[in-house]
Amino acid sequence: MPTRRTFLRRAAGAAALWTLGCRTVPRPGDATAPGAEPWRAELAARPFPLAEATVADLQAAMASGARTSRGLVELYLARIAQLDRQGPRLHAVLETNPDALAIADQLDAERRARGPRGPLHGIPVLLKDNIDTADRMSTTAGSVVLEGSRPPRDATIVQRLRAAGAVILGKTNLSEWANFRSTRSVSGWSGRGGQCRNPYALDRSPCGSSSGSGAAVAANLCAVAVGTETDGSIVCPSAVSGLVGLKPTVGLVSRAGIIPIAASQDTAGPMCRTVADAAALLTALVGADPRDPRDPATAAAVGRVADYAAALDAGGLRGARLGVVRKSFGYHPELDALVDSALAVMKAQGAELVDPVDLSSMGELGADELEVLLYEFKDGLNAYLASLGPAAPVRSLAELIEANRKLADRELPLFGQELFERAQQKGPLTDPAYREALARNLRAARADGIDAIMDRHRLDALVAPTNGPAWLIDAVNGDHFIGGSTAAAAIAGYPSLTVPVGQVRGLPVGASLFGRAFSEATLLRLAYAYEQASHARRPPTFPASVVL
Repeated sequence: MPTRRTFLRRAAGAAALWTLGCRTVPRPGDATAPGAEPWRAELAARPFPLAEATVADLQAAMASGARTSRGLVELYLARIAQLDRQGPRLHAVLETNPDALAIADQLDAERRARGPRGPLHGIPVLLKDNIDTADRMSTTAGSVVLEGSRPPRDATIVQRLRAAGAVILGKTNLSEWANFRSTRSVSGWSGRGGQCRNPYALDRSPCGSSSGSGAAVAANLCAVAVGTETDGSIVCPSAVSGLVGLKPTVGLVSRAGIIPIAASQDTAGPMCRTVADAAALLTALVGADPRDPRDPATAAAVGRVADYAAALDAGGLRGARLGVVRKSFGYHPELDALVDSALAVMKAQGAELVDPVDLSSMGELGADELEVLLYEFKDGLNAYLASLGPAAPVRSLAELIEANRKLADRELPLFGQELFERAQQKGPLTDPAYREALARNLRAARADGIDAIMDRHRLDALVAPTNGPAWLIDAVNGDHFIGGSTAAAAIAGYPSLTVPVGQVRGLPVGASLFGRAFSEATLLRLAYAYEQASHARRPPTFPASVVL
């Protein structure tokens, strides 16, 4: 099934773990070369006290007085310094919040005086660096051009996280401009942050575009993180880092204050180590009332589930009907075997499998999807840049293209900006070419796709491999993405959730559950029941490469 990576023509090639514009170039004898890693001994001698800690674990520790929010922030900041700035140098975090400790102190005082606001009170959260924060941090989409850009107000989801008592710990690295700049991009690379690395094998891709959020959560640099997705950018980084990643229905979570690609497909969502953490984080992102005047799409979310933790049920697979999308198998035999094993677990837990089901209506929609994205990117980005006001470094896509040319040594050393240039040539959203492509996309993905197949077989969800194991980072040829199942839910604007199912030679892989609009509670219930029966996640050990 085509994905955004498919039509961006990812090419295969040998590993080239050098990063122009990055702060780290591994060479024999440095701290990242095998056999010369003193940080490994330090990790072994001093295990991280918050390793794999869940939101519930951290709340219990704060409730008992064993931990404080300030103490959590201090430990995660030290972990970032140890693993992201030094040691394996993951380059997952672009910057940390200079006010995080002060915010934690305030939340600790509030807990002592009035008790916690809820499950996220005092919990450190990292945000992908395309999400606006009106504080002393920048919002740049990883671009040198926007370095220092200070949005005039928080993104709506940031307002909701602050209201829930979360501590915004910092901003994560990403595939620059959310992986929508070039047909030869390298996932996890940005001009501002350099090359993010996969903590399960440092020469492997963290996938994109929410690469830093995925690597950070997997490496325990934070409790939970927020990513964004247009097609695959939450679930792919989550799958290759052994995480639970949830792409919500478009409109459930406000996009206001998030640097856009495409209004018809963009959304933000949780990236976590457990399903329960994803449910807690999604509840905060949605808020008590999902409506946001700054994002009209949220009107469709009124009346939906408000507390996703209530959906979690260890017996939630009993009686569920799951459709197996076999056409999304076949690009890696070991992955297929792991997903089949996961399906066997689901069946043993009481699920009924309809195997196979056929999403043939999706066809080859790559060209139509790209057409839609090019139009919507120009329209959305111009509006976003204009919203930054007179102090904005650039005020339009045209100005951004020119600024990149002037900073070519930092912005264009590995790949170009041909998608920017193609988008700039597009007209307004009233163009028939855009409207017709969007209509074809939505019909194929919704009425003739996910909705039709679920109606026909009376399904609760569809299941498929999320994507293949992480590929080698290749700064010469770009990404080598062998296949995935993200396009149907992405184009439809429907939810999808990836959950770990095991490892292929030490590299995590996941299976995706996806379904109708606003079926997040169902997907979380099913994934939680599978997770409790399988416990497939394993923490990373930061090897230099896959051990054969």
